[in-house]
Amino acid sequence: MKQARVLTEQEQRRLLAVIADTRYAARNRMAFMLSYMGGLRVGEIAALKIGDVLDSEGRVREQVRLSAEITKGGQARTAFVNDRLRKELERYAASLSDKQRQPERPLLITQKGKPFTANVLCQLMGGIYNQAGFDGASSHSGRRWFITKLAHNSVSAKVIMTLAGHKHLSTTQRYIDVNDDMLRQAVAKL
Repeated sequence: MKQARVLTEQEQRRLLAVIADTRYAARNRMAFMLSYMGGLRVGEIAALKIGDVLDSEGRVREQVRLSAEITKGGQARTAFVNDRLRKELERYAASLSDKQRQPERPLLITQKGKPFTANVLCQLMGGIYNQAGFDGASSHSGRRWFITKLAHNSVSAKVIMTLAGHKHLSTTQRYIDVNDDMLRQAVAKL
């Protein structure tokens, strides 16, 4: 099975420009940011509730606890919120009405006002990638970018594995993208 394409920083900017022109731009941008900046799987993103990301005072949490029920491996884990993701969450939360900010409400809702399923969110993200002209990109592209970026910033394999929620290092290694520019930079360090 072919792996999801990992976008470059320039391609990500183009993707965000395309998202800005979509009907539900704030919601769509939030879905992609949770994938790229949090490393979340599409099913985890679809299952998030407002209370998972905002505290009782309406502030963005420093950590998003993913229960075992919504993770692929059935193991609870924590996604840490970096500064960029926090700003994205704050911006998104500010766009919501008081009713939409209730802790038990889904973080992202469909145009019909229903919670997303993983499949529907996967289709939405795939459609936006297609609209942007990125062949081979899928709802898993952001997660692969997240893991690749950590690896290329010399984050330890154990830390990456834990953040990704993988049980085996070999799984994490399959996510890491390598291209010619990265290889050239590595050899240039010798």
